[in-house]
Amino acid sequence: MTSDDHDRGLDQKLRAMAEGRYTPDDFVIADAKDADMGFGLTAPGRRPDAPEGMLGPGRYHTRERYLDDMRAQAQHGVVDIVLTSASNGERLANDGSLPHDITLAIRANDTSDVWVGRGARYATMPSRPFRTVDLSAIRPFCDLVLYSITLNNDLEADLVSLEAYAAFRREASAIGMRHFLEVFNPNAPSRLEPHEVAAFVNDSIVRALAGVTAAQRPVFLKLGYNGAVALEELTEHDPSLVVGIFGGTVGTTRDTFELLHRAHLHGARVALFGRKIQHAESQLDLVDLLRPVLRGELTSEEAVRAYHEALARSGIRPLRNLHDDLELTDRVLRSE
Repeated sequence: MTSDDHDRGLDQKLRAMAEGRYTPDDFVIADAKDADMGFGLTAPGRRPDAPEGMLGPGRYHTRERYLDDMRAQAQHGVVDIVLTSASNGERLANDGSLPHDITLAIRANDTSDVWVGRGARYATMPSRPFRTVDLSAIRPFCDLVLYSITLNNDLEADLVSLEAYAAFRREASAIGMRHFLEVFNPNAPSRLEPHEVAAFVNDSIVRALAGVTAAQRPVFLKLGYNGAVALEELTEHDPSLVVGIFGGTVGTTRDTFELLHRAHLHGARVALFGRKIQHAESQLDLVDLLRPVLRGELTSEEAVRAYHEALARSGIRPLRNLHDDLELTDRVLRSE
């Protein structure tokens, strides 16, 4: 796969959206396995039979297992994007394990609010911009990166974050690097009430991109799901903005399918699921049910039941019994 090949599945789907030909089969699904840039060693997930305790070998899956999970998803034929750290993306690109139709994306920056390893307290303080990745070093094998920003209604902190984003755009554009923009909800909000957060995020996105011309605009957005009203407000305002949602915490399997269904219903066209896929008992069985939910062939409840049936056929013990796994636990989903 060459990084300049813009005829991959992702690009075909984005063209269909831009040309008004969208169908549920054009919905973009990303396997987000970039958590090592936030969680560190624990990113691949805890082993089911792991002993109790914070430290010690044998408690968490290894980096090689994490890479194998990425390869399996890429070769399974459901996801459109595999999102990784630069070091893992380089491994995948070099070993040729990514099919032609899969887009490799790299997390380009690691702001301080995603430094959430064991014992870390950075996320309690206003986000600061930081970028480990050297764009010129990854450009030979990747042409799409994620750039993340978190605004807190804090003038000094937000100004620094926006200036860093502007500098990134100039650098990326100069070397032919595309990006998608992740915007987190405020992690340490200043003078911002909870009921104001969704509107603050929407306005911040539109305001920040209003001065950005087409050559430097993100190809899509990656946001938290702040409810149907907030999502529809954003997608209605500017249909040229392709809006995607991220999965957030693990939750139940019902949370995963219901989030996908509601986000799609209210205008999202991309889903980037990290822990919701990585921490599933059977990652491939889970992703196999995402498109049937998008097409309306299965309700979220039916998809959960189908998932448990798949686990039973494979002899895999579920983390939760069916009754518990059918529960909605996500705060926003429960409140609608």
